[in-house]
Amino acid sequence: MKKSIVVAFMVVIILLNYAEIFSKDVIIKVLTFNIYHGETMKGDFDLDKIASIINKINPDFVALQEVDYKTNRTKKYDLVTELAYRTKLSPLFGRAMYYDGGEYGEGILSKTTFIKTEAIPLPYTDNHEPRTALLIITELPSKDTICFIGTHLDHLKNDNNRIMQAKKINQILEKISYPVILAGDLNDTPHSRTISILEKKWTSTSKDNAQKTFPSNSPEEKIDYIMYYPQNCWEVLDEGTICDSIASDHCAYYAVLKLKNKNRK
Repeated sequence: MKKSIVVAFMVVIILLNYAEIFSKDVIIKVLTFNIYHGETMKGDFDLDKIASIINKINPDFVALQEVDYKTNRTKKYDLVTELAYRTKLSPLFGRAMYYDGGEYGEGILSKTTFIKTEAIPLPYTDNHEPRTALLIITELPSKDTICFIGTHLDHLKNDNNRIMQAKKINQILEKISYPVILAGDLNDTPHSRTISILEKKWTSTSKDNAQKTFPSNSPEEKIDYIMYYPQNCWEVLDEGTICDSIASDHCAYYAVLKLKNKNRK
């Protein structure tokens, strides 16, 4: 009899623990920041300045664009690792191309470790810079598994490459079975063809497109985004920018998202 009572008590405790885990909201802070290869708008090299912007938000995930890996112009520094040290986050670099004695591409900083990582080349035509989408799959402290993607689309006025790249990013979703966040410098404005293609699948955290992100000294347009998929898995709690006219030519754009319990995969 006593043994049955003890077993029943243990089952109740286990169920209560699970109930507590799944009743808690899972809040995720995301930041996207084009860091202009570490060079400030004063022309010097100040990773502490960039790190201070990141640390103000205390994000769970950061998508970094225009990231150098051991190039001559950045004194052979591995920028993602240097920023990881300054922010106490885990680093990942994804090459888009070889450049100036090193490599150039995307970076991700994360509070959690990586289950899977992949650098996915994006389509581009001759005489355009190669671009990549850097993807991680990670498990949150809540035991939820999500996917986070950082990217940087083509910057030239003609949008043909951006359109190809947006379509490729939409195709990536076909192989992902987890809730996904996309963050980066998409180099196009709201309601453009590029953003309209992405929004066939993704939902932007900035519904009214009020958060202008470029240039940092006097923002006139929104070209930096955070998006999520599927729509019913996420809720936007907050969003905003940190516009430091010295740290970069882009404002850092952040969003606070809630992963909804009932829709977790």
